[in-house]
Amino acid sequence: MIPNIVIFGKSLAPWYMLCALAGILFTLFFSYFLAKKHGYNEVTIFLALLVAGAASLIGSHLLYGLTNIQYIIKVFNDLEKIDSFETAVKIFTSIFGGSVYYGGLITGIIGGWLYIRRAEKVDRTPYYDMGAVAIPLFHVFGRIGCFLGGCCYGVECSFGFTYHYNPIEIANGVPRFPVQLVEAALNLALFFLLLTLFRKNRAKGKLLYLYLLIYPVYRFILEFFRGDAYRGFLFGLSTSQLISIVLFAIALIVLIIKRKKEQAPPAEES
Repeated sequence: MIPNIVIFGKSLAPWYMLCALAGILFTLFFSYFLAKKHGYNEVTIFLALLVAGAASLIGSHLLYGLTNIQYIIKVFNDLEKIDSFETAVKIFTSIFGGSVYYGGLITGIIGGWLYIRRAEKVDRTPYYDMGAVAIPLFHVFGRIGCFLGGCCYGVECSFGFTYHYNPIEIANGVPRFPVQLVEAALNLALFFLLLTLFRKNRAKGKLLYLYLLIYPVYRFILEFFRGDAYRGFLFGLSTSQLISIVLFAIALIVLIIKRKKEQAPPAEES
């Protein structure tokens, strides 16, 4: 990771935040011009992604908090120990201070979907498809930010990058598999695949489900190459692996249903 910077005597690690901000801006303007080029309402997709981004921010922190459910229960059992506002803020930050991508993805999709339903009264399908293209594009920047910030560090391996300034002490001093950069590269490849399908008007109305079919597969696999053990686990799988299974199953079922509807013969007129 890149060392923290010091401003007015305070050590700051803004790298993930800066990468996420760059990703938001780049994705917003890319989607704006993509919609304009293809004859769709560029303001609608721009605002839909803004709403989705705000919802995503909330959802990612909420899911992180849920992975700390045991800590939350402990706090409620010891409420008398919260003797000041400063203590309450520290506890709240420790519970909800991190973020889980899938929490942001789910709430972001819901937020963008609700906005598009209200904003567009005609064919909404292209906006859902453009939203699907935008998701992995933003995620590329996010994962680069994870790498620079030192979170989501990988397992020890004979090659890779060695952290020296990671605030998580256990991550330092040994070469680690660059799992964040691998995921960033896969997200970039998925972005180009979905963008190509959108431009060729292929798989119309299915791009979001294709994303939810493909991304969970490599996310499930990459979870085995992460060395951070502080995330939630159940049945030997991480929270993200369990969500990957659910999203993959939902996307597969929806795509099968859509396929059957397309292949069904048209109803005969009486």
